[in-house]
Amino acid sequence: METHTPQWFDSMYNNRLLVPSAMEHMARWKNDSLRILNDAKIVRHEARYASGPFAVLDVYPSPQSHGHLDHEESLAPVVVFIHGGYWRALHKEDHAFLLPAFQALNACTVMVSYDLCPQVSMKEIVLEMVQALVWVYENIQKFGGNRRKIHVTGHSAGGHLSALLMTTLWGAVKKGLPSDLIHSALSISGLFELESIRQTPFLADDLRLDSQSACALSPAWISAPKTGHLTAVVGGQESAEFIRQTHLIQAAWGKEVVPVCESLPGLNHFSILESLLDTKGPLFKRTREMVESV
Repeated sequence: METHTPQWFDSMYNNRLLVPSAMEHMARWKNDSLRILNDAKIVRHEARYASGPFAVLDVYPSPQSHGHLDHEESLAPVVVFIHGGYWRALHKEDHAFLLPAFQALNACTVMVSYDLCPQVSMKEIVLEMVQALVWVYENIQKFGGNRRKIHVTGHSAGGHLSALLMTTLWGAVKKGLPSDLIHSALSISGLFELESIRQTPFLADDLRLDSQSACALSPAWISAPKTGHLTAVVGGQESAEFIRQTHLIQAAWGKEVVPVCESLPGLNHFSILESLLDTKGPLFKRTREMVESV
C-alpha cells in the first residue's frame, strides 16, 4: 500500500470536513426521522436481539402485509438496514427517514442499532450483527417477512458490516441456519479494507484497531462469499479513497459476486443516502433490483 501521512488519511476519511453541509444533512435526517417515528399510522415493533444496551432493532411490516403467514409466497421480502457513523456514532432512529423508500418496494423493513466503539470493539459489533440476522431469520415471519428473501443494505460503516455479513458461515453460528441466509446485499459508500482506517488519526482512539484486527475485519481480504451478490455504490463527489474502496471489493471478490460497482454522479457521502428516497433515481433502482433478485 502506498505510504501517506496521517493528515492525508484524515483528509480522505473525515466526511464532516469534506462536505461543508454535513451537519445540515444530518439535521435533516433527524427531523425527517422524528416525523416517521411520531407518525401514529406507521406500525413499528422494537425488539432486542442481543444483550448489549443498543442491541435493539425496529421492524416495520410491509405496507401490503397480508395473507397467511404460513404461505411463503404471501410474505414480503425483507430489507435489513445497517447505519453508518464509523462504528462509533448514530442509531437506527436517526435513519427512519429512509423507511418510505423501502416501503415503496413493499418490503418488510428492519433497522438495526448496535453498541458503539470505544465501549465495544469492532469485532463485538460484527458479532452483534450476526446475532441480529439470526433474530431476523428466526422471527421475521411473525411480521409478514419472508426469511428466505433477506437482503442487507448499509451506509458507510454499515456498508462494511453488510459485506462482512455475507462472508458468515451461518451453519457454524447455529445449527439449522441456511448457508444462504442473506439473499443479497447493497453497500452504499462502504469500507472494505481497514488498514487505511487504522491509520486515520481522528478515528484511531475510538476504533482501537491493530494490524491483525484490521486485516481480519476487512471484507476485501476475506474469501468471496459462495452465495449471494453484493452491489457496491459510492457518490461521485466522495473522496478518492471512498471511490477506491468501492472498486476494491469488486476486484477482490470478482464480478460474479459483485456484478455492480459504480459511482453515482453529483452525490457526496451524505446526499447519496438521501438519494435513495428518489424512486426514479439510480440508487432506488439498484435497491429494487436487489429486492426483486431471484
